[in-house]
Amino acid sequence: MLLIINIGNSSLRFGIFDNNYNLKCNCSWIISSNPHRSLDEYIFIFRNTYYQYGIFSKFIQNIVIGSVVPSLTNVVKQSLYEIHKIKPIIVDRNSDSPIKHDSHQLGTDLYANAIAAYTLYKNQNTTYLVVVDFGTALSFTCIDKYGSLQGVIIAPGVNSSLNALIGNTAQLSKDIKLKKPPSILGQYTETCIQSGIIYGYLSMVEGLIYRVNQELKTNCFVIATGGFAHIYTPLTKKIHITDKLHTMKGLKILFHWNH
Repeated sequence: MLLIINIGNSSLRFGIFDNNYNLKCNCSWIISSNPHRSLDEYIFIFRNTYYQYGIFSKFIQNIVIGSVVPSLTNVVKQSLYEIHKIKPIIVDRNSDSPIKHDSHQLGTDLYANAIAAYTLYKNQNTTYLVVVDFGTALSFTCIDKYGSLQGVIIAPGVNSSLNALIGNTAQLSKDIKLKKPPSILGQYTETCIQSGIIYGYLSMVEGLIYRVNQELKTNCFVIATGGFAHIYTPLTKKIHITDKLHTMKGLKILFHWNH
């Protein structure tokens, strides 16, 4: 089996895949990112998670890591080596893939998003593909059907904005559930904030997709991923498909290109 780890600013997502080219994920889980955990703590957490999900470490033959948090990459790599005695493969924007770009700043997650979009959806009836990632940051990654990166848009993430609003406002509740409110105009503080975060971000997403389509003079095929994609996708017709494991699939494709 193949173990894939996507190290993000808010969380570490793990996925177990077969070693072949099948992109079906057998098992996936998330733990919070914490740069202050020790090597022993990570080893304990990883072993405990394996036990919880019924995973036998001896069956994992390969490990690939994609990371946008350099301070976490090495400790996660060392932890996994201590458990599996397998040297993980680290992939990034310089790893071989079918995507063509000349960026010196492209995040590994955005690179993986572009790779998965090109591999899975290049035969859609459109010239351009856009991946909207509702992660720690809200990002839009655009490529064409020939695998050339067209550009990226990055905005503050949904949860980051909500936490900033609550954290800097004395009288707002710290326990705001991120869900669709019953109406646009809220009657209580919680529903007022829900309306602003849900419909405000929805308007931004739809507006940016519209502007990208205008600039490229076509309608792009839009894929949504990330932790909050499932909240926004049902509220718009601008997003064509949602896949919470889209980035992980891109990392798996990167593994096969570089193994």
